[in-house]
Amino acid sequence: MDCTNATVGGPVGSPATAGPAPDPPDADGAAVAPVAGDGVPADLFRRALGRHPAGVVVITAELSGEPVGITATSFTSISLSPPLVGFCIARTSSTWPRLRAAGDFAVNLLAEDQHDVATRFAARGVDRFAAPTAWRRGPGAVPLLDGAAAHLLCERHDLRLLGDHWLVVGHVTRTCLPAERPPLLYHRRTFGGFRPRE
Repeated sequence: MDCTNATVGGPVGSPATAGPAPDPPDADGAAVAPVAGDGVPADLFRRALGRHPAGVVVITAELSGEPVGITATSFTSISLSPPLVGFCIARTSSTWPRLRAAGDFAVNLLAEDQHDVATRFAARGVDRFAAPTAWRRGPGAVPLLDGAAAHLLCERHDLRLLGDHWLVVGHVTRTCLPAERPPLLYHRRTFGGFRPRE
């Protein structure tokens, strides 16, 4: 596996939605609510964003010798020069205090067959790095998940509280590109893959 300094050939994927998938559609199939006050109702906002498929990543970091990680679908490329990426995490997340204290982090872009990894790193009250999770320490001791489609090693570039989520921006300093594998996607509360049109 080749890990090189800031070898970014283009934007990393496409913008992904931060919201979970929608509830089942209304009987008429066309739910509409007026915009008032702070905007559209939260449930309708979540349902609308849920119609946009998202790539799945696991954010990993190391704090005082211990690995920390969490699944995210709110990952996106931000800038090519300098190479910047970002993800959002709920300000109520129990994992966030340790991720914030760690500073540097890795983005593990999950492959299509890693839905179990995504589920494990989204679960509460479990050791996410225990077996069967396969991982190793990369540059700077940052945990890297085996089998991922790609790894982006980042220094934290910026941090903003926006609404009920933190936006974390990372400056990509290294990329690790194993043999190319199809990505894992999340849509309508389920995981799946991508098949190009013929």
